[in-house]
Amino acid sequence: MKAGFLAAAAAAGSTARVRVIAHGDDGVLPAFAVATESRPALIVGPLTRDDVKSVLALAPQRPRVLVLNQAEDGSPLPDDVYALTLSIDSDATLLALQAHDDGVRAVATVVSDSPLQRRFRAAFATTWERAGGEPLHDYRFDPNPEVLRLLRHELAAHPADATLLAVNASDASIAKSFLPPGPVYASSQIADGLPPTMLRDLEGVRYVEVPWLADPSSPALARLPRGDLGDPVLERLYALGLDAFAIAQMLSNPIAPDRVELDGATGHLSLTPQRVFSREGTLMVIRDGQPTIYAPAQ
Repeated sequence: MKAGFLAAAAAAGSTARVRVIAHGDDGVLPAFAVATESRPALIVGPLTRDDVKSVLALAPQRPRVLVLNQAEDGSPLPDDVYALTLSIDSDATLLALQAHDDGVRAVATVVSDSPLQRRFRAAFATTWERAGGEPLHDYRFDPNPEVLRLLRHELAAHPADATLLAVNASDASIAKSFLPPGPVYASSQIADGLPPTMLRDLEGVRYVEVPWLADPSSPALARLPRGDLGDPVLERLYALGLDAFAIAQMLSNPIAPDRVELDGATGHLSLTPQRVFSREGTLMVIRDGQPTIYAPAQ
């Protein structure tokens, strides 16, 4: 994240306005205090959920802040605190709306025990039910072959229009092979690090990606400095840094804007009344072993 923020600042000629305050695992509050003492126009960070929770709960005296994650319980932000995040919840929301637009009415979910994937499923369910979809049919993912055979039988006996696959990339291809025909929607990390041979096993899977990786030649991104980090996780964080700098320029003004619409490296960003930036990434589908921008049938 820091690399993207500093690269954007350098490209804008604003490096002198930026001060980086590093901290260890238990040092976010002292670092935040140091930042506050310098009376900045804006503090950007922290990045992790636990650090955000600590700052919001235990640092009541603060200037304007742009945190880069969200509170675990989704509680309202304090005054003059804004949030920009790569949360998987945004991706789940977009997929639920797309599934509804695709004409899906009944969805089966296959979910691992990973807290991240369970949160992905929960965020999908919230939007899906608000859009009028039927209650989800939930199944637990277990890589045990006997359990997978039982999963295949259950899915066939209770057919749905589509499947939400909430598993890590390492389990994706084997899980997909036990699913019935039909659309499959998955989390953004579904294709991370997989070679083309394994991507072919995920043919037709739909997911959400940040534009920085989905469409790097987009004219909207041409002015932004490239990092070429070679790792999708690091590239997403780099893209978050780029967008954080763009937002920081707006929020550091004496009067913060009450409306923001930005086509950024992590997606289309919109400032909500709750001072959280909603993020709409790019819909993708795997075709012939390659991630491709998804074009719904007309």
